[in-house]
Amino acid sequence: MAKDKGRIYSLDMLRGFFVATIFFFDAPPSNMYPILMHSAWEGFTLAEFGFPLFAFIMGVSMAISLSRRNPPLKRLLTRVSIIFALGIFLGTLPHIFSLMFVENFTWSNFYDAAIVHGRLFGVFQRLALTYLFAVLIVRTIKNDVKIFMAAFVLLALSSAGYHIYSPENSFAIEHNISRAVDFIFPGANHIYLTTHDPEGLYGTIAGTASVIFGYLAGRILIDNANLRDRIFLMTAVGVVLLIAGGIWSFGDIICKNLWTTPYALINAGVDFIWLAIFMKLFDEGFRMRKIYQLMTAFGRNPLFFFFTNSVIVLFLFIMPIGDTNLYFWIYRHTTAGIISPEFGTTLFCLLWTLIWFPVAELFHRFNIVIKI
Repeated sequence: MAKDKGRIYSLDMLRGFFVATIFFFDAPPSNMYPILMHSAWEGFTLAEFGFPLFAFIMGVSMAISLSRRNPPLKRLLTRVSIIFALGIFLGTLPHIFSLMFVENFTWSNFYDAAIVHGRLFGVFQRLALTYLFAVLIVRTIKNDVKIFMAAFVLLALSSAGYHIYSPENSFAIEHNISRAVDFIFPGANHIYLTTHDPEGLYGTIAGTASVIFGYLAGRILIDNANLRDRIFLMTAVGVVLLIAGGIWSFGDIICKNLWTTPYALINAGVDFIWLAIFMKLFDEGFRMRKIYQLMTAFGRNPLFFFFTNSVIVLFLFIMPIGDTNLYFWIYRHTTAGIISPEFGTTLFCLLWTLIWFPVAELFHRFNIVIKI
């Protein structure tokens, strides 16, 4: 396997690909083309691949890490707590920025928004919890076949909960088990939307399966078998998961907000195939070196770039300027009027992604790695 001081090229590329998708899809200032926008509830677009890809990548990294050492539970809980705390901080940051820069936003407003109605769960919190549960499962079971079966058990349990709770209309936005759990904990005052939380507690069940699939992909990635055999197996598993997700979608909807079983399976299948492609392109004789060097800084610092992008976007969204905020002001004075609203927004998101590449180049040249 091609390596550079312990690095695995295909995994660095997969991580870098994830970070680039986050830059592009994270916060469009207006509507892009429908295929590039998140589905309102049911359905699948290109934007739905981002978050599950990171869960998958965490699983791959977990397999590599556990193959080298078995960290004590205290260290595991410390890392999980840090990631969870970063998520809480990100959820509070808009209110902190509002307190600093919005004229009529008072301490009373801050208390109501950040404490009384503060959100407990979010993207980073989902990643922290699923990582914790996945590590505990793979460390307990250890056998790869049984771990694969455990992932399907989790998905089956998640699916069954929806049908048992509401047999006639299991995935209605106003009445489903995920929403019911949200209203029990953390409660109606602490969820993202009035109807549900897309990163709520119940979705952690299927989300954990997504991390486990990543772990199993990592096991294939670091196996001592011939590279072509590993690429074939990676591709075959991906196809099987895609077929399973397609079949399961006849009974369950594909829904990012609920992290339904077919949503998890289809994403895992695509992620297996992406990793197989990158193994072919980068691990087999290390071709396409220039593209790798361009993406490697993103790939070595995924959480850092994910977190930093979120902080900057939040700041720009809150900072007032004229009758709008700085983020929309920049959009309005750059690409908003080009060809069509959809084209202008898509171009803006593409340019937003590209401006991060010089930063990545600096990280690459100075070999900067920031671990979270």
